[in-house]
Amino acid sequence: MGTVLIFVLCLSPIWALSRGSRIIGGQEAYVGEFPYAAAIYKSTADGNYFCTGTVLTDEWVLTAGQCVDGAILFTVVMGTHKLSVNDESVVRVATEHYVLHPDYNPNTLANDIGLIKFRAPITFTTYINRAYVPYLPVSEGTTGIAYGWGQTSDDDPELSDTLVHVTLRAVSDAECRITYGNQLTENMVCFAGNYNEGTCYGDSGSPITQYISRGYIIIHAISSFFSANGCESPDPSGYTKVFPYNGWINNYTFPTT
Repeated sequence: MGTVLIFVLCLSPIWALSRGSRIIGGQEAYVGEFPYAAAIYKSTADGNYFCTGTVLTDEWVLTAGQCVDGAILFTVVMGTHKLSVNDESVVRVATEHYVLHPDYNPNTLANDIGLIKFRAPITFTTYINRAYVPYLPVSEGTTGIAYGWGQTSDDDPELSDTLVHVTLRAVSDAECRITYGNQLTENMVCFAGNYNEGTCYGDSGSPITQYISRGYIIIHAISSFFSANGCESPDPSGYTKVFPYNGWINNYTFPTT
């Protein structure tokens, strides 16, 4: 077993970016291609940070636990594939409400999952819609689309203004442990691309999504960590599985009482 190399997707300060987040080797999204994508600006006592999330209902966004931990205020931006665009399709929501998984561990990234709640429901449009939790667990060989506004190379520290996406494939736990060792828990999964594609700083909270049918997109996993060897290394990217947390998610987003 080699040296354990977990590198947290440290959230990139949005006012003084020293590193960004990225989908390495990806393609730029077009208008309306990912209506469930949400850009998350997080304010804390220590500074301001950027993450990505997924619209889950008209009141909730699903993201990583590290993206909500310690938050004072969020600004969630939806309805655009470009961060710099400010037209009538764009919706910006300020909220301080979030739920962090009670067993989240910032040191090991176990249970790295969280929810952000809007102060009032939003209206779905052509440019804003929802995705769904999965009905089956993710398995080796599952393919899905990863997207994010993160850094697109190790040499470029800036966030991408345009949403970038790439197809990734779930690898076996054995392959994942070559890089991350026994820090990999049963609720984590690794995804890799064909040409070193993957995630990096600031892609925290971004999903692996799969198209099932028109209007029905599921979220298999949430971006959580990557290798200390660098974002452009051939090492796979680490994710939190969503399926094991379906009950926890639904208890908040679709309460029975």
